[in-house]
Formats: sequence, structure tokens, C-alpha cells
Amino acid sequence: MVENESELRARIVEMQAEHQALEIAIHALQEAAAPDLFALRRLKKRKLQLKDAIARMRSRLIPDLNA
Repeated sequence: MVENESELRARIVEMQAEHQALEIAIHALQEAAAPDLFALRRLKKRKLQLKDAIARMRSRLIPDLNA
């Protein structure tokens, strides 16, 4: 598990790169004459999982404020 802020930020950068690569792959697959719908669905699901994980990690970087 990622523990300190620098490791967390590095992991976010890695995940963002994977997210961008998936975006490119999805676009290329959609442009195909006969796209593989199963593969397309799988890539989109992984992309959404990454987006959610990135959002959770970013929220961990925000310090807790006591009201």
C-alpha cells in the first residue's frame, strides 16, 4: 500500500499515464471497421476503474480539516 505523499503522487502519475493509454486504445478500437465490442467494453471498464482510483488517491492528498 502506498504510504507517503511522494509515493502516492508517483502512483497517481502512473495511473494517469495508463488512463491516457487506454483512451488512445479505445479511440483506435472505435475507429476500426468492425470493432471488438467485448474488448471495447473491457477497456472502458478498466478506464473507469482507474478514474475512480485516481480520484480516491487525490482525495487522500487533501488534509483533513477539523470543523
